[in-house]
Amino acid sequence: MNFKKAPKHSILALAILATWIKTYITYQTAFDMKIENTMQQLILFINPLSFLLFIYGLSLFFKTAKARNRYIIITNIILAIVLYANVAVYRFFDDFITLPMLFQTSNFGDLGNSALSSMYFTDVFYFTDVILLILAVKFLPAAKEIFVVKPKMRRTYFVLSCAMLFLNLGLAETERPQLLTRSFDREILVKNIGTYNYHLYDIYIQSKSHAQRALADGSELTEVTNYVKSNQAKADDKMFGVAKDRNVIVISLESTQDFVINNEMNGQEITPFLNSLTKDKDTFYFDNFYHQTGLGKTSDAEFIVENSLFGTGRGAVFFTNSGNTYNSMAERLNGEGYYTSVLHSNNKSFWNRDMMYHAFDIKKFYDIDSFDVNDENSVNWGLKDIPFMEQSVDIMKTMPQPFYTRMLSLTNHYPFTSDEEDQFIEPYTSGDGTVNRYFQTVRYTDEAIKKLFADLKEKGLYDNSIIVMYGDHYGISENHNKAMEQYLGKEITPFETAKLQQVPFFVHIPNSGVGKVMHEVSGQMDIRPTLLHLLGVDTSNDLQLGADLFSKDHEDFVTFRDGRFVTDKLVYAGEVCYDNETGEKTDQAKCEPFIERANKKLEYSDQIINGDLLRFYDEKTGALKSNSEETK
Repeated sequence: MNFKKAPKHSILALAILATWIKTYITYQTAFDMKIENTMQQLILFINPLSFLLFIYGLSLFFKTAKARNRYIIITNIILAIVLYANVAVYRFFDDFITLPMLFQTSNFGDLGNSALSSMYFTDVFYFTDVILLILAVKFLPAAKEIFVVKPKMRRTYFVLSCAMLFLNLGLAETERPQLLTRSFDREILVKNIGTYNYHLYDIYIQSKSHAQRALADGSELTEVTNYVKSNQAKADDKMFGVAKDRNVIVISLESTQDFVINNEMNGQEITPFLNSLTKDKDTFYFDNFYHQTGLGKTSDAEFIVENSLFGTGRGAVFFTNSGNTYNSMAERLNGEGYYTSVLHSNNKSFWNRDMMYHAFDIKKFYDIDSFDVNDENSVNWGLKDIPFMEQSVDIMKTMPQPFYTRMLSLTNHYPFTSDEEDQFIEPYTSGDGTVNRYFQTVRYTDEAIKKLFADLKEKGLYDNSIIVMYGDHYGISENHNKAMEQYLGKEITPFETAKLQQVPFFVHIPNSGVGKVMHEVSGQMDIRPTLLHLLGVDTSNDLQLGADLFSKDHEDFVTFRDGRFVTDKLVYAGEVCYDNETGEKTDQAKCEPFIERANKKLEYSDQIINGDLLRFYDEKTGALKSNSEETK
């Protein structure tokens, strides 16, 4: 190579170098990725390079300096936007962008306050390379030089690009075997193949999943059906039907984590009413219960509760698969003579709920138009929880009985803002405003639940109902670990992060006298079979991955959407096996059988959803339909 002519390529070199360095700094500062050894640090450092060499290297095909510079700057701007978008999403969701997320446009208008709370003035850093390149194009003489790159030089350049890709993949596969075939955790993918290559991989996965439905047939259900049948938990004879013919009220407690239950903050009780229920003779409180949501958050929780299947790992299943056939809990209860509905004071299109509720065969969606919402009774995301509970009970009073209704609370939603008159306790005193406010909004939701119980009694609905409450997902993400360490008084390791995914789960059966604290390791997947069995509904033919929590056959094993899991003895998090009792690292071999089982559960759930396989299944008989029956 003629080094005297090297300056002609200085814009290309500058673009690659500036984007590479910025991306690596972003990895270290904006994403909370656990780096455990020198090899992982090396992989993290080199993983943007193969993509950047290739995408910027396409400028070598341009024959004019103007076209070349324009291409490099436009590419640089697009990459800056992609990287910053991932940073913003990571702050809010503690996760990375997927292709389906980009099509959730009906949600964008409702994300206002939360999105603004995730943006900072210092974010201009993510566009410094853009500014640098524009200045370089304007002032560097080499940027204006016209040159023609010989084919041999281009070939050498792109061979180098491919070599970097194979080096990256080889090191990643050594560090994380079966990375591209068995990984359910996007953070692991980004950490090993880089943000930009991850997005290419995501596009491939989305294309593959769309093809799955077109090519699917009922034969794929055979293995899944055999797995479900062999892992069923037989209903407990004493608990089966204990709530038969009662109204069913299921409440989603927005962003409520279990660490607030029976706990104090600066000497103030955080959830006094929920605390009292943990000791109530009519209440089962599960103190080892986990959310199992992914990117869909609240909507994922709804999906899991209705179907006892995982949401997809590529986005909100409410968007990606709203046209599927499902065997929801609402559909089952329709068959038992229940009037099924959802109460939620938000726009019906948010999270694509109007479409998905139709797929679930929910008879009525009481959306924002069913409530009296004004400036005085709303805050942040919409109607405050106390007026929501009051108005919901009035609506319930008009429903045919028995009814099954789900209620979605709102106030305890990021960024956890509230009006002064709704602050029943003082804020926490860390340096983190999000965590400080969280205690106040979760305390307000507790007061709203107290009001709900009182109104149900006053309106004559309480005695003949069963009231189920669950936390839908975490409220405090890993971005706020410093403040949480201050509150909890201990370091937050991957083990502690997994344990912090515990959310409250209550089953309140008035006048039953059968309540107690339950210690089973359990999750949201278990709600459907547990509740249907309490109502006396047989689920032996249902394709569900959860199990009845009252069954003697229930296993202490819960899988997270990203492949982590918890058993009564082990916790697998951050690709490390921990002892559940001590929190200390233990022999990795102990976790290996459960890793395989967790991945198998996720794969089966994905097969059902991506292939829309329930259209081939007759839930009444438990048999596969013929292709002719499916097309009717």
